[in-house]
Amino acid sequence: MRSTTLPDDLRADVQTLWDYHDMHHELRPADVGIGLGSHDLGVATFTTELFQAGMFPLIVFTGANAQTTVERFPRGEAVHYREHALELGVPNAAILVEPEARNTGDNITYTRTLLEARGIEVGSVILISRPYQQRRAYATCKKLWPEVDVICASRPLPLDKYIESIGDVDRVINMLVGDTQRIAVYAERRFAVQQDVPADVVDAYDRLERAGFTKRLI
Repeated sequence: MRSTTLPDDLRADVQTLWDYHDMHHELRPADVGIGLGSHDLGVATFTTELFQAGMFPLIVFTGANAQTTVERFPRGEAVHYREHALELGVPNAAILVEPEARNTGDNITYTRTLLEARGIEVGSVILISRPYQQRRAYATCKKLWPEVDVICASRPLPLDKYIESIGDVDRVINMLVGDTQRIAVYAERRFAVQQDVPADVVDAYDRLERAGFTKRLI
């Protein structure tokens, strides 16, 4: 049985990475809300909540499948996100689906192409993602769509509550470690803009990597 309890000896380092990936953006209305596909259906839930709060008039759900999502969302991440949003009361006309993206760069590029093809002018977007994907999503968007004003958002859950919602503490830690590695690696590969990685984040990452949380490393 998977554990949802964060071990005390790992807590400080996991919290450090968790806090680093939160961009702490202040929410304000935008032209489009973009729900980035993943294994976390909470992304679709929070996108719906923001739509219903009037934060944007249009939603784009983007995502195909990955090894971590194909069993849960066999018809594709974006398709399942859309179905969930419809169940929660979002009108069908307010949702566009981009079903081909297989990474964050694709999410941004394919969504932009979809909106341009429909003649929808976009000056600002809210990127809704897993909490630990915020910083990578932001850096990717600034690289691939630099002229758009980008705000990052996730369900406002504390770390322990998020782990409980996912149901697997090891999975969350592995994903945090993997996303932290990608901040530097993707900038080096010119997939994303460069971002500062403070020393305490580097130290926390190193300790968690040595502790064996390497499943999501490149």
